[in-house]
Amino acid sequence: MIRKKGCRLGVVIGCCLLVMAFVSSCSSTKFVPENEYLLEKVEVKSDVKGFDASALLPYVRQRANSRWFSLFKVPLGTYSLAGRDSLKWINRTLKNLGEEPVIFDSAQARISCEILTSALKNMGYMNSRVSLSTHVRGKKLKAVYMLHPGEPYFIHSVSYDIQDDSIAALLSSEKDFSYELKAGVPFTVNRLDQERQRITSYLSDRGYYHFHKDFIHFDADTVRGSRLIDLTLRLLKYKANDDEEETLHPRYHVRNVTFQSSDGEALKIRKGVLENSTAIESGKPFSTSALQKTYNNFSRLNAIRYTNVRFIELPDTTLLDCQIQLSTGKRRSIIFQPEGTNTAGDLGAAVSLTYEDRNLFKGSEMWSVQLRGAFEAITGLEGYKNEDYEEYGLETKLTFPRFVAPFLSRSFRRNINATSEVSLSYNLQNRPEFHRRVFSAGWRYRWGEPHHHTTYKLDLLDMNYIYMPWISETFKHEYLDSVSSRNAILRYNYEDLFIMKIGFGLSYNNGVRALKANFETAGNLLNLSSNLFSFKKNTDGQYTLFNIAYAQYVKVDFDYTRVFQFDTHNSLVLHGGIGVAYPYGNSKILPFEKRYFSGGANSVRGWGVRRLGPGTYRRTNGGIDFINQTGDIKLDLNVEYRTFLFWKINGALFIDAGNIWTIRKYDEQPGGEFRFDKFYKQIAVSYGLGLRLNFDYFILRFDAGMKAINPAYENSREHYPFLHPKWSRDFTFHFAVGLPF
Repeated sequence: MIRKKGCRLGVVIGCCLLVMAFVSSCSSTKFVPENEYLLEKVEVKSDVKGFDASALLPYVRQRANSRWFSLFKVPLGTYSLAGRDSLKWINRTLKNLGEEPVIFDSAQARISCEILTSALKNMGYMNSRVSLSTHVRGKKLKAVYMLHPGEPYFIHSVSYDIQDDSIAALLSSEKDFSYELKAGVPFTVNRLDQERQRITSYLSDRGYYHFHKDFIHFDADTVRGSRLIDLTLRLLKYKANDDEEETLHPRYHVRNVTFQSSDGEALKIRKGVLENSTAIESGKPFSTSALQKTYNNFSRLNAIRYTNVRFIELPDTTLLDCQIQLSTGKRRSIIFQPEGTNTAGDLGAAVSLTYEDRNLFKGSEMWSVQLRGAFEAITGLEGYKNEDYEEYGLETKLTFPRFVAPFLSRSFRRNINATSEVSLSYNLQNRPEFHRRVFSAGWRYRWGEPHHHTTYKLDLLDMNYIYMPWISETFKHEYLDSVSSRNAILRYNYEDLFIMKIGFGLSYNNGVRALKANFETAGNLLNLSSNLFSFKKNTDGQYTLFNIAYAQYVKVDFDYTRVFQFDTHNSLVLHGGIGVAYPYGNSKILPFEKRYFSGGANSVRGWGVRRLGPGTYRRTNGGIDFINQTGDIKLDLNVEYRTFLFWKINGALFIDAGNIWTIRKYDEQPGGEFRFDKFYKQIAVSYGLGLRLNFDYFILRFDAGMKAINPAYENSREHYPFLHPKWSRDFTFHFAVGLPF
């Protein structure tokens, strides 16, 4: 009976696959008219070895019906389950949920051949052609587009005909400009368009207000008897319209920059802030990049709701007046937010009240004050007077939409998108086992480079003071003072502690690749001061500040995600993350908040949060043992196949692997130490499936994970639960908001 129960997730997955196979195999040609064919499959191939023909698949006008996980045509099968009587509710519903069969259209196929041929020529295959073959089986048709690219053409020579003498002089004199087209490179339309756009952008940033890429043409002549092309770039003179004569392109400068309120009221933002947010400068040439940067800067100001930049040409001159029209939003607001909580099955509720002022010092500074209260009923604790958890918090933040730091030039402040934040918070936690107080203060900077898809953060100062005013005698006796269960890691994290850290991080995301890297270190300045000023030491030999030991450590994290998009409905996502933290100097153990844990909705999903590792360690003391399931090293490896199902529902199949380890050997965590000759044998593996409700602005996620390899056990039946599953031991369900990576 146990084995039958243990196979439930496997049975569920198997049944889902069988149902999908059955539905997709339903009479898919049921609604295909006579003498017409269902477009079963579309392929794009090439007769040239090594040519990536699949990259041209998007140019095909007609595509076959979509498939779940690139295998099952469930939407088409669902549509085919409907009856022909459209008056019946069930038939209408099935058709709405499903997908109408795609009927092969020879006219669309002919157009696809023409588009593919044009695409090949744009890639430099000037003698290319495309042929179409169809394979009919019953009422189904498979269309194969065969590409015959031939040999590619190359640029033989490049000449330039710049008909505007002023632009010719500018381009030849500028040290930061050079022509990109070179002899010997492949001839492609995309390369020519890039050169047109690059020259256009360059001139648009240097005063040429009316210049656009249509003023640049190319003449291409083939060298007789070869696959070489002589190329001429022609930059034409300025012509306002067909009735005007050609002239030199006018080069405009900005005369005045003024600010106006779009609603007729006086702007309640300091002029200096407006000027610093404006990249357009009086007396300088017009610049498209400066215009876009101005829009970006004003969009970051919390007090600004809408921005419109207008340029007015002064008659008979090459001067522009710039008018920046601004609309301010509501300055103050109060936000009330209730929420439900569920920690390991303990139900509770929380509520927060937030006051926001978006223009505190008339510089678009955001000041917020948040009050938060939470209550949770705790079950399963014996020997304690109270069995509930209460938390109260007060946090205030002040965010400046710029760098607030000395010795920074005005040009630097203008040219970088940055915010500065100072924060203070106090958190009061009362549990049956202990009372905890946390005071935090921080000063942080955030800035970004949108063109490079990169953002940065610098935690210049981040202080945390943790105070434990009361610990239950029962908790002390059972976990802190008892000789039999004394735990150094547990004791360290239930003592007063001071953490002062600095950190730096960067993130890059272009939609296909995402990289995050973070570095932080704590205690070094305090340790230097301890040696210089002879700070006192406690009984454990640690330096103290105000009789409180401070933490000292270094921590580094890397996280990488790669998305492979097969089509509009299917993608494969690979993810890897690694983190290492090392306590040294004044610390032998990392603070609990800085230690890694494994398992949960964003890690190895066959385990719950803090239920995996470190190494081969296995939980022994029930719920309180979560403190031991933390480590100094973490590894996560994930593969997830994502597919669109219907409406706003997506599906996923995933495999996760990873674990955590400790750098040092701790008696309380047997089997948890990282060793190069053993760690790869201690990597846990899980698999599962998930459903996601995608509402665009947020995603609700439901993931069901099953253990496949469990390093906590040596017995083969328990070590490989994939072969010997047990439902109560190996299954974990997760609910989360947002994607896991």
